[in-house]
Amino acid sequence: MAEIIQRDGTWAFDGTTVRITPGLHRSVPLFRQTYGEVAVPLEAVAGVAFEPERKRGRLRMRLREGADPLLHATGGRLPDPADPYRLIVDVDRAGVAEYVAEEIRHALLLDQIPKEPTKTYLLPGPPVPVSVRSSDGTVSFDGTQVRIDWADTSDRVKRATGPRIIDVGDLVQVEWLPNSGYEDGFMRFVTREASFSKLPPEKDPYALDLWGSTRRDLLTALVATAVTARLPHPSTRGDLAHGDERGHRPRLTAAAVAPPADHHDALLRRLRELGELHRDGVLTDEEFAMTKAAVLRGF
Repeated sequence: MAEIIQRDGTWAFDGTTVRITPGLHRSVPLFRQTYGEVAVPLEAVAGVAFEPERKRGRLRMRLREGADPLLHATGGRLPDPADPYRLIVDVDRAGVAEYVAEEIRHALLLDQIPKEPTKTYLLPGPPVPVSVRSSDGTVSFDGTQVRIDWADTSDRVKRATGPRIIDVGDLVQVEWLPNSGYEDGFMRFVTREASFSKLPPEKDPYALDLWGSTRRDLLTALVATAVTARLPHPSTRGDLAHGDERGHRPRLTAAAVAPPADHHDALLRRLRELGELHRDGVLTDEEFAMTKAAVLRGF
């Protein structure tokens, strides 16, 4: 077995699986510690390299496109420290890191692992049920339904609509952008009905606006990944584009999703809902006009 143990975590390769275990040191991001151990089958690996630096180096693994729901859900936007396929290596362990990388590369050649995109997920994603409290509310997923319970600080339009419950069968995809600390992020659940409606995240009842703790909000990627793992594989939708140098694919936006055949009925329902909120005094005249305009622009 080829193994390297560092403060950042441990990589162990037994010839068929790369087992990645996050370290317990406080410097390891909360997301990695919560996501836990990742068992990467050799057939999911596209390549691995050790990148030496003056004081420390990095082991980086690149997965085949479409192999991992985590990479598909996050679109390569996980911050480097939270990326489970990256390991910080102390300079005195550079030789061990090179050995581990070489063993994996050798096994890829022997087993003739293709580099083409996969037709199915080769990693399972996080187990369910999973629940995360974010700055905009608590989002939970039990394997069949997504539930969003809004926080007291959520926009009053969202709070007025009550908890949002979405069946996984109604979902087209999950869009996710992390809170960077400089710019707000969001997690949007794109349904067949709402794929044409592009409200701002702070007012979209199908989206969480991520504006608070970057450390805590990053955990929403757990839910995004768990849901993505249970949606049709991207190869069946024809949206598996070429990834970047780390094997991460570009994000598919809701605007690129074709609207459903009954999108006109969905538009009318959405406008009726907004009208009711306006009549009940939940939306001011200005908020109603702005939200209505955003829905009509999407249509």
